[in-house]
Amino acid sequence: MADKPWDGRFAEKTDQATEAFTASIHYDQRLYPYDIEGSMAHCRMLAHVGVIADAEADLMVQGLADIRRELERGAFDLDPSLEDIHMHIEARLLQKIGKSAQKLHTGRSRNDQVALDVRMYLRHETRRTIALLRSLRSALVAFARDRATVILPGYTHTQRAQPVCLGHHFMAYYEMFTRDQARLQDALQRINIMPLGAAALAGTTYPIDRRFVADLLDFPEVSANSMDTVADRDFIIEFLSAASICMMHLSRLSEEFILWNTQEFNFLVLPDAFATGSSIMPQKKNPDIPELVRGKSGRVFGDLMALLTLMKALPLAYNRDMQEDKEPLFNTVDILQSCLDIYVRMIPKLEINAAAMRRAASAGFLNATDMADYLVKKGMAFRKAHDCVGKVVAFALSEGKELHELPLETLQQFSQLIAADLFDHLTLEAMVDRRTSAGGTAIENVMAAITKAEADLDSEVVDGKDA
Repeated sequence: MADKPWDGRFAEKTDQATEAFTASIHYDQRLYPYDIEGSMAHCRMLAHVGVIADAEADLMVQGLADIRRELERGAFDLDPSLEDIHMHIEARLLQKIGKSAQKLHTGRSRNDQVALDVRMYLRHETRRTIALLRSLRSALVAFARDRATVILPGYTHTQRAQPVCLGHHFMAYYEMFTRDQARLQDALQRINIMPLGAAALAGTTYPIDRRFVADLLDFPEVSANSMDTVADRDFIIEFLSAASICMMHLSRLSEEFILWNTQEFNFLVLPDAFATGSSIMPQKKNPDIPELVRGKSGRVFGDLMALLTLMKALPLAYNRDMQEDKEPLFNTVDILQSCLDIYVRMIPKLEINAAAMRRAASAGFLNATDMADYLVKKGMAFRKAHDCVGKVVAFALSEGKELHELPLETLQQFSQLIAADLFDHLTLEAMVDRRTSAGGTAIENVMAAITKAEADLDSEVVDGKDA
């Protein structure tokens, strides 16, 4: 059982059950690169302001570098009695360099040390997530360009509504993921704030230079209030919120892939490399990837709710409850990045059944609104045109025909404004290409949106750095 930093206060050793219950080393060990980098910057600062000697700082930095190499190659023993990665590293440094290691914690607390590690970790992972989102958006744009002119039904209430082009449909998801990326980019501003120096909650009496540490660790800003600094988990909640919205978008896209992949829709075929079979039914090809993405969204939503619940009644400043912030954060980071990565790989390999999409768009009276618009252009008020076409639809249903399959003379029984030019007006291409209002599905609009998206993707930077 290792000695504790607080043993001087206690008359008996910590119970082993308490040690096991309070330990976080089994999950927070992934913070070690940031803990070591932060400790190196802290001891450099202590030497810079004269609290420790330069030689001591050099010794500590070298020892920390050695420990990092041990951790990287898996040659580092973990001891639950040391609770977390921070205490493990400090204890190992004492073994390696002796009593000079006891000065490393001067002017800081585990409270601000943990806050630093998590912010550095989340800064790195947010940038990585942004890069994955950009890759996904690029994949969607490329897919949209290659299939821009394919026509399929657009749906409302899961009912066929009006024809749209497939490029327009996929560019809708591009817009969703563009907003997701913007949310994460904006969140980086609040993640990228340097907390070290707040100490336990009140700051420190040592003449520390927080700006010096911030510069070493590439933080543009130093936190303003020491109590808020150690009690703040807003930046994690904000990331989890943005991640939840992104997972909701991924889940919606997944649902469409699942539906489109059914024999009933037959709009899409998933690549064999991204599907699985049945253990009993030889004919099955299951859409497991989109189903799992859809399912994993619930876990991310749960992580957000867990952290909101964790923080909702905590008084200032730090409380041990906040140790429970890391597992939801790590879980969400892992899930979101894995889902983005698998879709970046899968989307370019999707096979579209353009003929099935066109057949679906040609049936179900998707041209009814266009017929009403035709009558409006001939001088009929829209509400009257709507009523007129509704009657035509009812008649066509009774005849088992589509609107464009009815003879001209039959259509003219409903309105003398109808002429032979109606049929050209009701073709799929004509209906799509007339929708030239800003943001509409006309091919010229869609191609312009794709071209703009490609230019935007080429010019994007992430937090001042290329993604």
